[in-house]
Amino acid sequence: MAIEITTAEKRLLQRVSIPPRPETLLTVSREAKKSEPDVNVIAESISADMSIAAAVLQVVNSAAYRRAREVDSIQQAVMTLGFRRVFPIVRAVALKSALTSDYDLSEFWRYNEWVAGACVMIAEAIGRPELRDHAYMLGLFQSSGIPVMLAEFDDYADLLNAAESTPWQQVQAKELELFQTSHTTIGALLAQQWKLPKIVVEVIYYLFEDSSIFNHSSELDNLTLDLLGILKISRYAIDLRTRSLAGEEEWQYVQDGVLEHFQIDEFKVDEMLQIVHEELFDTEA
Repeated sequence: MAIEITTAEKRLLQRVSIPPRPETLLTVSREAKKSEPDVNVIAESISADMSIAAAVLQVVNSAAYRRAREVDSIQQAVMTLGFRRVFPIVRAVALKSALTSDYDLSEFWRYNEWVAGACVMIAEAIGRPELRDHAYMLGLFQSSGIPVMLAEFDDYADLLNAAESTPWQQVQAKELELFQTSHTTIGALLAQQWKLPKIVVEVIYYLFEDSSIFNHSSELDNLTLDLLGILKISRYAIDLRTRSLAGEEEWQYVQDGVLEHFQIDEFKVDEMLQIVHEELFDTEA
């Protein structure tokens, strides 16, 4: 799959500032490429950045990961979960730290953190536990093009506010009309430049396709469709508590395709939604 960009987008992207990968991520990535990565070097590299280290510990101790005992150090996290599971989390929180804005992004990140946590739970509930860490990364990073769009276009904040009551499929069409690109294209290019897994790049790019992407797609393989389906159910779960009318309409775009892809019914979806709501919201009350 190649990300398709128009001539107008090419011109635009020449002036869009895409943040570089954080130094912590570069160090950990270099170590990860070795035939025998040194977990001590990895743990020390992560621990050296206090904000990233704190964020990683917050994730591994969150409701999504349901740990019986609290993990209180990066060394313990790497040893307990294994580097292959910790690395996607490190990637996600490190990249989050690189996406800054003059706008208040606290609500934006809270939503994406909820979706990321839901992705872990849905991956397990749907029978795809091997995807949970990539699903977490995707959930946190799915909207990464939005801070870039905010920085580039003065009018983008107004469009972003409209998304609270408007399905993103319609907002994305407006993005293309007003700015000649979309946050999903920018997000996919950002993920590609930061060398995130190919399946994460693909899901970001195709995020707001309708049900036909599951039924007639020659673009995406089954594993990528699994990840897209997990994200769609997770977004629906969070949307029901944050932007219910728009979220319900978004879900209708993909419901049939997701149900058919996973061979599940609406009762199974309701069961998974309840798990997410109990773990992420009802325990906070």
